[in-house]
Amino acid sequence: MALPLESKIALVTGASKGIGRGIAVELARCGCDVTVNYNGDRAGAEATAAEIRALGCKAIVAQADVASAAETARMFDEALAAFARLDILVNNAGTQVWKPLVDLEEAEWDRVIATNLKGCFLCTQLAARHMRQHIGGGRIVNIGSGCNKMPFPNLAAYTASKGGIEMFTKVAAVELGAYGITVNCVAPGAIEIERTRNEAADYVGTWAPLTPLGRVGQPLDVARAVAFFAGEAGDFITGQTLWVDGGLFTHPAWPYSSRP
Repeated sequence: MALPLESKIALVTGASKGIGRGIAVELARCGCDVTVNYNGDRAGAEATAAEIRALGCKAIVAQADVASAAETARMFDEALAAFARLDILVNNAGTQVWKPLVDLEEAEWDRVIATNLKGCFLCTQLAARHMRQHIGGGRIVNIGSGCNKMPFPNLAAYTASKGGIEMFTKVAAVELGAYGITVNCVAPGAIEIERTRNEAADYVGTWAPLTPLGRVGQPLDVARAVAFFAGEAGDFITGQTLWVDGGLFTHPAWPYSSRP
């Protein structure tokens, strides 16, 4: 029986750990060969690639700071040299700074916006230039956040970047639809990964009771949504944001003053 994404080629940014690793591995489970992007954590990227290869798919690791146009272009050159084409791009790489607005330094603001929003633009632009040249177009999935629509105190730069990603998704979807390229956004809620476990002494105990489904999410929950947009079921869906949050950001009692 054919896998849903058999013979497809994907590139996932920020895939050395956490949600990015979960997405890369799930796409491989669905049949994709994958370029695993990382910036500083090569060991983590190699571990992701090893999981992909164990599933019988091909994987390469490609270092690039997606905030850099030159590094991003090099990464795409490496990916296309290895696999000849690109069917699926997942813009997952991101960073954040926890600090009150009045104390946030310009360099910190610039770094968050450059990585999260500019990086999404650079990768989308390069992917679209390639995808529009081959039959069938392609799929681009951007990873958003509850910050797409909720004001998180002490996360001004991150919230601005994720809100920007949601609108960038819509504009890209409108412009790229003529080439058969869909562009969508997956917005996770409270997801248990290495970073979030370090943000709260009891991350699960804090966020599971606030989530209507009664648990926090796992990287696989987000990855399955990405695979949905990348697969046949997503053929006629573009410009949309899918909330993978267990109902957290629909809940009227959502705590604006708490950290996610």
